[in-house]
Amino acid sequence: MSGKSGDLRSLYQSLIMDHGKNPRNKRPMNCDGHPEGEHGAQCRCTDGYNPLCGDKLTLYVKSDGETVEDISFEGHGCAIFTASSSMLTEVLKGRPVAEIREIAEKYLTMLTEGEATPDPEGLGKLAVFGGVKDFPTRVKCATLPWRALEVILEGVDDQDSAAESAPITTEKEI
Repeated sequence: MSGKSGDLRSLYQSLIMDHGKNPRNKRPMNCDGHPEGEHGAQCRCTDGYNPLCGDKLTLYVKSDGETVEDISFEGHGCAIFTASSSMLTEVLKGRPVAEIREIAEKYLTMLTEGEATPDPEGLGKLAVFGGVKDFPTRVKCATLPWRALEVILEGVDDQDSAAESAPITTEKEI
């Protein structure tokens, strides 16, 4: 591979390796007993597990229902899982929930329906994961944190739901 295409692939690999080795927002958030935060924001979390690879995740989201004020994760797993979790938190923090839903849908579609990598306007640096679809066993690694996010966002819609969501797994399609 040469020229622009090779340079882009190298950049993407570097981005995944950087986030895999130096994850951003990898920290717990105290949601236990304090679901209500500042300005009515609620802290929600859910667990995820990929039995094929051993990836384990707890994703935390603090949202007022309109905007995600803070987002972080804890867990361990392969470089693709860690990079996906890290980039999810970095890209989505501070964004409106409606925009996050659109980004999540585009990201998951890109990886699960085999579409060409979306334009950078839609996913920006998250498009780096488009190449993962060429390795079917790794798709679950890249989508686990995003599936956990879907579970949490369902709870944001239902303000009467419990602050902590049920654990998820990618052992079966969700």
